[in-house]
Amino acid sequence: MKYIPINDIHTSELDIYHQFREHAFQKDGSFVADSPKVVNLLLEQNIEIKSILATQEYYTQHISLIEKIKGAIFYVATKEQIQNIVGHKIHHNVMMHGIRPKDIPLDKLDDQIIMLDEISSTQNIGAIARSAAAIGIHSYMLPSYGPHPYSRRALRVSMGHISMLKTHIYSDIKETIQALKKNGYYIYAAEVTENSTALAKVKVKEKWVLLMGHEGTGLSSEILALCDEVITIEMMEGIKSFNVAIAASIIMYQFKN
Repeated sequence: MKYIPINDIHTSELDIYHQFREHAFQKDGSFVADSPKVVNLLLEQNIEIKSILATQEYYTQHISLIEKIKGAIFYVATKEQIQNIVGHKIHHNVMMHGIRPKDIPLDKLDDQIIMLDEISSTQNIGAIARSAAAIGIHSYMLPSYGPHPYSRRALRVSMGHISMLKTHIYSDIKETIQALKKNGYYIYAAEVTENSTALAKVKVKEKWVLLMGHEGTGLSSEILALCDEVITIEMMEGIKSFNVAIAASIIMYQFKN
């Protein structure tokens, strides 16, 4: 293994690590992940790795995993240097620069899909991805006008499990819903309405999409009209809603069981 020691943290080769904001790298497909648990899971997936920035301790501890990586650059730095690059105190010793996987075409997704509309929180995007992977929902659809699932925080909250899902980024929700219906999917919308079907009474189809709306405003009436059925989770009187990530997890689990 060839390691490159870092003497100057401001070298241009490390620019990607200095600039790893939430939405900084959408154009070229780059992303930055951090922490051993997330990075190690990503290293086991079929993802292009450009470089790793880590302490010697990390490389020594995970040498069997690192040796399998081809074509990447391995930078060695102290934890203090990594903290200076990030700009705040950290509790890990590794960062990774990778290239986001290409979108999976609509017709290559699985028979069960979790789909988001205008979710604004990267934390919710990551939490839903983690739950989907755990429950066994392997296809994830998100809008192009929202946070990307490979953004730093979403990756971290998902613990890297987003890499285990087939992701599809769509640009027009109405056209996409129509295309899904033509492909035989039954569209369930999660929303509290007068005519919602209680989750316990839903008869789940074999091929379905679960659509979750914005954390605050939910799904518009226009979008609800395009869906096949609106469903809601039964709640105690006086409670208006669950957090969207929790609601998605409950419904996905119910649908799979």
